[in-house]
Amino acid sequence: MTIRPSKRPSALTKRRAKELRTNATVPEAKLWEALRGRKLGGLKFRRQHPIEPYIVDFYCAEASLVIELDGRSHDEQIQYDEHRTESLRHAGLTIMRIPNDEVIDNFAAVCEAIHKAAFTKLGKAISQG
Repeated sequence: MTIRPSKRPSALTKRRAKELRTNATVPEAKLWEALRGRKLGGLKFRRQHPIEPYIVDFYCAEASLVIELDGRSHDEQIQYDEHRTESLRHAGLTIMRIPNDEVIDNFAAVCEAIHKAAFTKLGKAISQG
């Protein structure tokens, strides 16, 4: 399986990504409010972003950072998630897997961890925001 971060997604992948954006979970919607519009450190994030053959929950191209929120369904697909994570890492991306419960229960800490991971990857001083 080939990861294609710089290639155009297929029509099917685009359609599926749009469906996922329309039907966001509560933790996804909450985190998106903190990430959208360059609210977190001035970084641009995309949600339900196609990186063939996958669709990642959130993606910051500038930092090559993927954020995946894991709900209960991920408990039953551990091997798939591990393979997916390894494939994305092999493509040069940094992956953060965050349990949905953490987004709900420790929102500020989650945002801080994402902020730190992005700026560490960029090799920049951490900006406020």
